[in-house]
Amino acid sequence: MTFQTACLTDDLAPEEAMLVELDGVDGAPVPVAVVRDADGDYHAISDICSHGQVSLSDGEVEGCLVECWLHGSQFDVRTGQPVQLPAIRPVPVYPVKVDEGKVLIDIDEQPTGGT
Repeated sequence: MTFQTACLTDDLAPEEAMLVELDGVDGAPVPVAVVRDADGDYHAISDICSHGQVSLSDGEVEGCLVECWLHGSQFDVRTGQPVQLPAIRPVPVYPVKVDEGKVLIDIDEQPTGGT
């Protein structure tokens, strides 16, 4: 596993999301939504909605759900699974760890969730 620093823990309040671009295996940037849920836990999912191809980090976070701002699809940030139509395909979820005030994400690991 190759973890990359995505942001600092202080960059997000509970129920906030932000876009980060991490270095992919081929060197191309990978857009990732870093989400802090209502309990204060950090999650990383693909920033691209599986339905509308827009940024999920621009959507609202409530509990463990992030809502796509374009059509209202909601995704569980823990699993990537859609819980509200119109999205029916999950989004990829990446491993996250927090170390010394940094949020670290591994995008090299095969993501769970959708593709």
